[in-house]
Amino acid sequence: MRVCMIPFADACYRRRVPKTVQIRDLDDDVYAGLVRRAAEAGISVPELLRAEAVRLATRPSVAEWLTRTRRRSAPIGRAEVLAALDEQRGPWPDAGR
Repeated sequence: MRVCMIPFADACYRRRVPKTVQIRDLDDDVYAGLVRRAAEAGISVPELLRAEAVRLATRPSVAEWLTRTRRRSAPIGRAEVLAALDEQRGPWPDAGR
C-alpha cells in the first residue's frame, strides 16, 4: 500500500474521493422521465444517472468511432454492396418510366 507524504496528501486525497456532478436547470418533464426510468429499473435517480455516466464515459465518441471504422479495410467496395442490394431488392418500382 502506498502511503502519501505530507506535501502530496491533498493530491492523493483528491484521487481517491468520489467525484460529484450537479445538473442544474432540468425541466420538470425531463426529471419526471428520469424518475420513471429509475422506477422501472428498480433503482434511484442518482443510481440511474451514475450508470448512464459510466456507459457514456466508456463508449467512444462519434468522432472516435468514425476514425476507427474508417481505418478498417473492407473486402468489397461500395459498388459491390449496392449491386448486391439491388439484386436482392429487385428493380425499382418506377424503373419503367
